[in-house]
Amino acid sequence: MSFTSHDNANDISIFNAESMLPKRINDPIHGLMEFDDWMFGIIDTPHFQRLRNIKQLGTTYYVFPGACHNRFEHCLGTAYLANSLVKRIQDTQPNYKVEKDLECVTVAALCHDLGHGPFSHTFDNTFIPQTRPDIKWRHEDASLMMFDHLWENHHDTIDFSTDDVKFIKSLITGDICSGRSRYLFDIVANKTNSIDVDKFDYLNRDCYYLGMKSVFDFSRLMRYSRVIDNQITYYFKESYSIYELFHTRYSLYKKVYYHRVGKAIEYMLCDAMAEADPILGISKAIDDPEKYLQLNDTILNEIEFSKDPMLKKSRDLIKRIRTRDLYKFVDEFIIPLELKDHLTEKKINSREIIAHQSDNDRLGEDDVIVNRIKLSYAKKNENPVDYVKFYNQYDIDKAFNLEKSQVSYLIPEQYEETIIRIFTRDCSKMKPVQDCFRKLLKTFTTEPDDPNSSGSVGYTLPEEYISPPKKRQKHRASRR
Repeated sequence: MSFTSHDNANDISIFNAESMLPKRINDPIHGLMEFDDWMFGIIDTPHFQRLRNIKQLGTTYYVFPGACHNRFEHCLGTAYLANSLVKRIQDTQPNYKVEKDLECVTVAALCHDLGHGPFSHTFDNTFIPQTRPDIKWRHEDASLMMFDHLWENHHDTIDFSTDDVKFIKSLITGDICSGRSRYLFDIVANKTNSIDVDKFDYLNRDCYYLGMKSVFDFSRLMRYSRVIDNQITYYFKESYSIYELFHTRYSLYKKVYYHRVGKAIEYMLCDAMAEADPILGISKAIDDPEKYLQLNDTILNEIEFSKDPMLKKSRDLIKRIRTRDLYKFVDEFIIPLELKDHLTEKKINSREIIAHQSDNDRLGEDDVIVNRIKLSYAKKNENPVDYVKFYNQYDIDKAFNLEKSQVSYLIPEQYEETIIRIFTRDCSKMKPVQDCFRKLLKTFTTEPDDPNSSGSVGYTLPEEYISPPKKRQKHRASRR
């Protein structure tokens, strides 16, 4: 038996045994993952290999150095889980056994993130809205574009019909189409209750590389899943595990994905790319798959090492990131429910904030960045478990819903929160920006002592606050 190896990221090794055997990929999360040989007709394309150079957690890597994993291995893991789940369902419920369904779902999982741009969600959530505010664009749109381009250029090595390709694209977006088993749309991008193998992989993979422990066990959910009424259901004793899934997701967004320093670096990175956009045409690449194929995290190096004088502002911003001279987080305000519909973007923005400055503050709109984020259990202000079906051991073909009171009385009553975060591009202006923001907040309440009328006590700057650069200058001066 002979073995050949592929060069994969993060010491992922591939062993190619005799042609009758599948190839195996050694993954730190799932162990040995088996893939049929035909799948490498997709994996070994420039479209998929591009994902090696796109950080899974974007600028979070600059805060958590262990988070060095890429979209490449996440997509492999998601494809492995999708394949395993459908195989299990087809083996335990043979009436759902359709070989082409298994292949299509596996491909959809493999290709669901083909459309991510540089630094993952930094690109579609911040950079594109900043540079092309006239369009609504998501990375899923680019995933469809890149999958079409992959198919056009490699269809001779990939055995799928035009209908199969249409089905795969529907699985990627989660938009249910007729003619295929309904339960298959619950696997890759589940729009019904948001339980899918994409989350199974990234929650566990991200925790692993972040150095955090995850209490959520996706393997139990997969083991106790069953198709009833053409929908994936779960054994009712796993109901609390599902709440743990959504709470784990919420916690990662709260503590990691929206980390204040990571977000500050994200704004710096987007400002650097926006400055370079007229010269390099970065934002226009989303309209051209050939150009998008060349776009990944290395755009940072392209700007950084360019000698073009027109890229100086971009290079200076990247240098600030390298030397940790960062934009600064200033304040945070969690909007109470009674003010949720009132404190809109028209009421709280950089212009309204600097309108409350004192004569000597000298603040401009560009000094202030307003970051409005929404955290939820994945279904906005709804409980996603209300959309999950369960079964019990006495009638495994009958599905039912569970009230949260039948699971625990400690489950949340509210499932979404909106947070306003304030950043400044000039760290010497942190104190006046914070004062202005808090003055603005007080205009929305008639109770001066109301804790909901100001930012977080934990972030209150002292009256004689000295910015870190000034502290360093003062320290250097004292040593002379």
